[in-house]
Parts: sequence; structure tokens; C-alpha cells
Amino acid sequence: MRILVTGSAGHLGEGLMRTLREQNRDAIGIDIVASDYTDRVGSIVDPAFVEDCMQGVDVVLHAATLHKPHVATHARQDFVDTNITGTLNLLETAANQGMRAFVFTSTTSTFGDALVPPEGAPAAWITEDVTPVAKNIYGATKTAAEDLCRLFHRNRKLPCLILRTSRFFPEPDDSRALRDAYADGNIKANEFLYRRVDVQDVVDAHLLAIERAAAIGFGRYIISATTPFGRDDLAQLRTDAPSVLARYVPEYAEEYTHRGWRMFPGIDRVYVNALAREELGWRPRYDFAHVLARLRTGEDPRSPLAQAIGSKGYHSETFEDGVYPVE
Repeated sequence: MRILVTGSAGHLGEGLMRTLREQNRDAIGIDIVASDYTDRVGSIVDPAFVEDCMQGVDVVLHAATLHKPHVATHARQDFVDTNITGTLNLLETAANQGMRAFVFTSTTSTFGDALVPPEGAPAAWITEDVTPVAKNIYGATKTAAEDLCRLFHRNRKLPCLILRTSRFFPEPDDSRALRDAYADGNIKANEFLYRRVDVQDVVDAHLLAIERAAAIGFGRYIISATTPFGRDDLAQLRTDAPSVLARYVPEYAEEYTHRGWRMFPGIDRVYVNALAREELGWRPRYDFAHVLARLRTGEDPRSPLAQAIGSKGYHSETFEDGVYPVE
């Protein structure tokens, strides 16, 4: 089985290529950027390049994308070209060649404005049943690309699975206010409760998707660390998240106090990964309990894979506000 990985110079693309090579699997990485994990340099917007790279390929892991941090630096047409047209080019060739599986890396950002409930409402319980409400061109184009995957399964019988990943990037938070108020490690530890996932678990989900795609046919899955919270917690989570966390993980307070860390006063959404665990057989290993245990022993809570990949950034330059441009 030959596997094509798009976006092989990115965070996830490198993680996929590292893992596939370690498993001695036949994989080819493509990207517009040269890297140790890129075998062919070129753009998925170029149909001839795509078709040439996909000769003899059985499975596509499509991780290439323009991301949310590019919204301020790239034209909307760039997002359409890369996220929609690029995906279409890959799907056309995959369907024409009768491939075994097409796995599309999407994002929980597709949910957009559905993630933030009205003032005074409980936190949102985000499952695959929530209807996306795009708030920027990134979310809109990723949702459109998801719909293309659905169409190619419906009309061309191409097995397509969509993995909506939550945050796994190691870069500082894109909110300056949050960066000023909390240590970076504090922010990321808190997020493992409701909106973050380790790249190792994301890679594992993609490899499971390859194996399950033919049997499932088409599916969308939220890929985020398993939350300790339940639906009954949503009202209090919005206004007093520390008290809810203390019920489930009372030992967190001692370690947080020792580090001068704080739980956020409230959170506005909780990502639910139950469907991915049930249908893909996915068992994420890196959750808040894991993070806390590693912190208590003075160890890095990130997976070895996340540590090996490190930080890449999204732009070739720095900005007045740091790694992120002001929109």
C-alpha cells in the first residue's frame, strides 16, 4: 500500500511522514516547501503535479491547507485555491484511480460561530451533529472541502473520512490577551480539558482512518483529547470552570498552585470525541490526566513525536504582535 501525504513539511504532515517511515511503510510526502519529509515539491493547485505524484498511490492523507493564521496575510482567493481547488484535484485523481481511502484533515474551526453560545447560555457541547457556522474564509473553505469529500463518496464511491482536529500546534496562543494573562504551558494544559489534542493522537487517528475507511464509507469525526466533563456540567463550566474541574480532578489545584497557574474562569465549548472512539477505535493517550501526571514528575507533557517536530510557525516573518499578524 502506497500512501500520499500532502503538507509533509507542516506539523501534522511531518508527524505522519515520520511515523510512516518508522513503520517502514511506503509513503510519499508532497508540499510547496522543501523539507526532510518532502519527496516532491509542488502545489496541489496544479492538477498535473497532483496526477503525477499520485501514480501508484492507494491512500491519500490530505493534511495540506492554509490555516487560520494565514487569514491576515493571504487573499481569500488563496484559500479557495488551496483548500477547495487543491482538495478537488486530489479527489478527482483519487476517484479516477479507485483508491482505497481518502482521509481529509479538517478542523474544529469549521464550527465557527456555533462554538460561542450567547451571553448567559451554558457552554456548547460540540459533537458532529452541530451545524457549522463559518466566521472566516478558513472555516468556509474547509467546510466546502468537506462537502466535496461527501460528494465524491456519494457519486464516485470513494471512501472518504474527515477528521476535524482541535488545536495541536505548539506555537503560543493567537490571543495576545490570553498570552499576557497566562503562561503558555498553563494555557495548553487547560485546553486539554476541552479543545486540544497531541499530534501523536492525531497521527494515530489518521492511520486508523486508513484501515476503517472502506467499511465506513464516509464519516466526519472530532479529533480532540477526551474531556472529563459531561453535559450536566455545561452551565457551571461557562461561569465557574475551576469548581467543575476540582470535582473531577481535585489534585490539579496543588500542582497549579505550585506553578502559579490558574484554570480559566469559564470555558465556552467542549469538544466531544465519542464518535471517533466508537467508530474508528481511536484511543487518545494524551489528555489532561496525562498532562497533570507528567507535570507532577517534572516531565514534558508532550508526546515524543510532538517534541521531535517542535515549533514551525505559520509565516516566514515575525510581526509587531509576535508570531501572528494583526488582522
